[in-house]
Amino acid sequence: MLSQLMDLILIVDNPDDFTDNFYMLLAMIVSCCKMFTLLVNRSNIAILIDILVRKPCKPIQSDEIKIQQKFDKHVQTNTLFYAVWVETTCLCIAVTSLLTEFRKGRLTFRAWLPFDYSSSSLFHIVYAHQLISLTAGSILHVACDGLICGLLVHVCCQIEIIECRLQKVAHDQDILRKSVLQHNHVFKFARLMNEKFRLTIVIQFVVSTLVVCVILYQFTKSTASRAQYMQLMMYMGCMLSQIFFYCWYGNEVMLKSRQLVDSIFEMEWFELNKQSKQSLLMIMRRSSRPIELTSAYVISMNLDSFVGLLKTSYSAYNVLKQM
Repeated sequence: MLSQLMDLILIVDNPDDFTDNFYMLLAMIVSCCKMFTLLVNRSNIAILIDILVRKPCKPIQSDEIKIQQKFDKHVQTNTLFYAVWVETTCLCIAVTSLLTEFRKGRLTFRAWLPFDYSSSSLFHIVYAHQLISLTAGSILHVACDGLICGLLVHVCCQIEIIECRLQKVAHDQDILRKSVLQHNHVFKFARLMNEKFRLTIVIQFVVSTLVVCVILYQFTKSTASRAQYMQLMMYMGCMLSQIFFYCWYGNEVMLKSRQLVDSIFEMEWFELNKQSKQSLLMIMRRSSRPIELTSAYVISMNLDSFVGLLKTSYSAYNVLKQM
């Protein structure tokens, strides 16, 4: 990241060189931010996991365990596909570079270094360093994005467990008290997660917008080869998929939290006593304001925001092209 940043400051002097450097520099900046976020929030991540594995959130009965297993499998499958997609893109970049740039004695990415790397041994070391850094950065993306999206999925899981438990209230009204506590823990869980990861989300949102804009500009360059076009398309797909996961699961959490109101209304609440009805009403009133994942408390992370990102990127690209 530092070598690319210094190249941008000291050497770049035209729009083409700027875009060649900038789109990959953004990804490395986000990787460093995600690494910093994971290191700083180690204790907070432990607190979030602790909420899920302790009562009242811990699934007890067989139907609740099946619900959690279903969502766990969903998280694992999505993370696996996401990891394969990101690492395939890295492999494509590495292979394309080996077949083109390496043969010409050029690095995979533009960089400024405080020494002359024209000798064969130094060039190979610097070249390997860039590919290792690319791989390490991609793994950080998978780790952080998989964690945040996995935690969002578990918010949906907890709401579904609450719905499952509320269906049994008519037979055991003590469940209602536990459900109220669990609902309170779910809101606490979502609020804590939003507070600790909001900086990462807003940086990812801004970077994804800029990357789409810059890569669209790269597509207009007539000097790019077919392999470079493919590399750019896969890279843009990765950057879009990162913010799409946040928006998709943020949207799912919002819909799931609203759905709880309908689930309560559909149960046989009229057979309960007055105190139980008041407890249900408290859950419904709180659920009427859905759980929302926000980017710096300004932009709600949902599908509308994702569409807005694409529109903003294309508008910025048109301005850049005219300039």
